[in-house]
Amino acid sequence: MTSALIAIRDAAAAVDSDGLYSPAKEKAANNRGVYSGRSPLLHRRLRQLLDGPRVKLLLFLCLLCLLVLFASRLDSLIGWNPHYPSFVSSPCSTREACVSTIEGENACLRQLPWPRCLCLLLVLLFYNVLIYEARTLQNRHRSGVGHGGTGGYTVLINTWKRNSLLKQSVAHYASCGGTDAIHVVWSESDPPSHSLKAYLNNIVLSKSQTSQKTNFKFDINKEDNLNKRFKPIEDLRTNAIFSVDDDVIVPCRTLDFAFAVWQTAPFTMVGFVPRMHWLDQEVLFWGGNSRTRSAEDEAEADFLRSTDTSTKKNGITYFKYEGWWSVWWMGTYSMVLSKAAFFHRKYLDLYTHKMPSSIYDYITRERSCEDIAMSLLIANATDAPPIWVKGKIYEIGSSGISSLIGHSKRRNKCLNDFISLYGTMPLVPTNVKAVDARHEWFW
Repeated sequence: MTSALIAIRDAAAAVDSDGLYSPAKEKAANNRGVYSGRSPLLHRRLRQLLDGPRVKLLLFLCLLCLLVLFASRLDSLIGWNPHYPSFVSSPCSTREACVSTIEGENACLRQLPWPRCLCLLLVLLFYNVLIYEARTLQNRHRSGVGHGGTGGYTVLINTWKRNSLLKQSVAHYASCGGTDAIHVVWSESDPPSHSLKAYLNNIVLSKSQTSQKTNFKFDINKEDNLNKRFKPIEDLRTNAIFSVDDDVIVPCRTLDFAFAVWQTAPFTMVGFVPRMHWLDQEVLFWGGNSRTRSAEDEAEADFLRSTDTSTKKNGITYFKYEGWWSVWWMGTYSMVLSKAAFFHRKYLDLYTHKMPSSIYDYITRERSCEDIAMSLLIANATDAPPIWVKGKIYEIGSSGISSLIGHSKRRNKCLNDFISLYGTMPLVPTNVKAVDARHEWFW
């Protein structure tokens, strides 16, 4: 088993030396584009520029200040001077004296500098924030984030008999500036209809934000096998693969930020759905036995937990697969699920050809847990944890398989079976979270 692990890591090192992105090739490819996307790109950049919470708040305050300033000078603008009506007793002895007094008070109020000073201060602050956001957006454009950059990314959509969701997903990801290509993993018994192909091709052409139009293709499989989700793809122009389910929508700005994070660590897994493995204390210390535990037994278990978390029961260490609430409560994770995650394209080849065949056959037989297998594969090849990106994602479909009864037990079984087949625990826990501080007040 150790030799299998070494073989996977050697294969990963071999793939690193091939297929790396060439900026010159990408520039030459972009220059060959025949479509002009200047107007959509300009509109998108302006929307990105004004979409930050700080810019929105300052713009609101500036508008409010202008309204206050306008209201303070309303009387002089319309030539109206307030005075007391005849049926109300006036504190002035004569009407002329009353009007003179009121005009003097208004003149004093108009001489107060605070409305103008406040408006000027807010306008200057808004201008500075706007310039900062514009420079940041320009730097992102020059570095390629959101516009292909170092090859952009290929969106790999996994679908199954949900054409309406597929149409929404393809339309959305085609509108993201960093999308270089969209591949749909199709494993249904019947091939996609001509009308569906035509519709999606038209959507991609109309939604593409770059001068070089996004490639679109169906990857048709002859059998329904979850392993085919990660089969190698020919003629890829990007190193980055964004794997996503057909019912998951990640906003383009959030997706571009995650791509920028992935560029800093291109051989790790970067995603939005974190999970964690914990030592299963119940199985570890009691072997699943429900016997009555004495106080001495509990004291011994507490001591072992506090001193050695790798202690085994009957020579086997058991782990529990924990979901989102565990990550939120403990602040620790060791996996990001492939339902919304970036990884390098070399892992498609490693998954298909270098991963232990026993794991590949297990997924084929059980029809589950291919995402756990990919997390283990990447962790084993890198000896590094994944990166969780904070960002809103939207699930547009109905409740998934995670809501089914027995799902947690199946995941626990998969995790422990895979670890036993590897002969070690490749996953590396971490507390790191990537946050786009430009769009967060608290981070």
